[in-house]
Amino acid sequence: MLKLAVCVSGGGTNLQAIIDAIDNGAVSNAKIEVVISNNPNAYALERAAKHGIPAVCVSPKEFESRERFNQAFMEKLDAYGVDLVVLAGFLVVVPEQIIEKYRSRIINIHPSLIPSFCGKGYYGLKVHEGVLARGVKVTGATVHFVDEGTDTGPIILQKAVEVLEGDTPEILQKRVMEQAEWIILPQAIHLIANGKVSVEDGQVRIRA
Repeated sequence: MLKLAVCVSGGGTNLQAIIDAIDNGAVSNAKIEVVISNNPNAYALERAAKHGIPAVCVSPKEFESRERFNQAFMEKLDAYGVDLVVLAGFLVVVPEQIIEKYRSRIINIHPSLIPSFCGKGYYGLKVHEGVLARGVKVTGATVHFVDEGTDTGPIILQKAVEVLEGDTPEILQKRVMEQAEWIILPQAIHLIANGKVSVEDGQVRIRA
């Protein structure tokens, strides 16, 4: 059974998608051990509590230095003995010592088709604003492993979403969530939990 830590900063809609997929059997051999947020007011913490999942806040504001926060964050992950860390709208830079310790065991969902509209400054609505400003016709979402770069780790799954006439960033964000993020994030977890994913020469291989 793959033990998950889901890290969130806001409402937790991707968290809900994972919870639902585990409940309905779309994700097998996985269990959410803990939900961690940097934001004490994140609704995601309430979502977790409603499902009997331990929910904790580790906020950088509670510590006198980023180093102390990083240490506390790692200690929390270690305390729950997690096998996979899922960044589901987590607006905190994961420290290098955690990336090193959990190499190929941290995944992130990004609301574009990497390598487009990703990297420094591209998060949340800013991604969809960039998509609309550029006038692209197809966007989507990407699940990838996390490395020391920003959105540079090996890509696990991607799903395309059409950009429509009259889209606003908010409308497009909702469509990308519904048609891509909520689908491929649980799929990636299911594949990893069932031993279907490996990283070879910097690229992901998925076995049938």
